[in-house]
Amino acid sequence: MSGNRGIGDMKQGAIRIAAMDGQPVEVTPEGNADLLVAACLAAAAQGDIAAYYDLGVAYSTGSHGAACDLIEAHKWFNLAAVAGHEESAWCRADIADEMTAREIAEAQRRAREWLAAGQRRAA
Repeated sequence: MSGNRGIGDMKQGAIRIAAMDGQPVEVTPEGNADLLVAACLAAAAQGDIAAYYDLGVAYSTGSHGAACDLIEAHKWFNLAAVAGHEESAWCRADIADEMTAREIAEAQRRAREWLAAGQRRAA
């Protein structure tokens, strides 16, 4: 891993996620791509900002087992950016250029919904 991106660090076509024991596990698109989104969602549910970013990358590029979905990508980049992930703000702006105002509004609604669901889980 490099820098301060943490367990969700994306590098060279692979995403590193935390296994149940907390050790990083590399998920490659060739091997176990089906597990990637589920694993990143689990990490995101625990507040892993790097997982938010990695989900944004997966959805924006249609890679790692995720279909290309700019609304979902914007949602995840938005959540990461709000949490302080600087690169996510740039990615969010890039994909927003390719989206309609309605699509952006839907992405923002989904981000708010995710945050609200997290607060309910914490309560």
